[in-house]
Amino acid sequence: MLLGVVIDFLQTDFSIRSCASTDLPALLEIETGSYPRPWSELQFQQELDATYSRIDLLLSDGELAGYICYWLAADEMHILNVATAPAFRRRGVARRLLEHALEQAKELNVERACLEVRTGNAGAIALYRDFGFCDDCVRRGYYTDGEDALLMSCALDSRRE
Repeated sequence: MLLGVVIDFLQTDFSIRSCASTDLPALLEIETGSYPRPWSELQFQQELDATYSRIDLLLSDGELAGYICYWLAADEMHILNVATAPAFRRRGVARRLLEHALEQAKELNVERACLEVRTGNAGAIALYRDFGFCDDCVRRGYYTDGEDALLMSCALDSRRE
């Protein structure tokens, strides 16, 4: 049944664009509702100001449905943050954002993508594995609340058509 929901979402009017400072209040609403230790507005502003960092937004009929923050440096992509608004969860938003970000990296000839994910976030881990990410190692006590992180990576050159 989940596939039907994803297909339904993909048939709606959605767009992906770069984040601007004026988008931060809406982005922060999603952030604070998604994570036990959310990023601050200053942290997001620092990402917007960094030349190697990107924050992309997915909008559905003009409403912010989710975002992805990632770095593109040299030949590597590092995914820092992906979140979906509660009303849009389980509808393919994170999948579409991840697909978009990986395509952006491939266009710049990035060879490898990596990320850290909470070991308790089974849904995100499954999504990343669907995109070819493999488990590299566990970083014990990585998050400020003591939860471990799973380091995952994916060779992007193998995803090229």
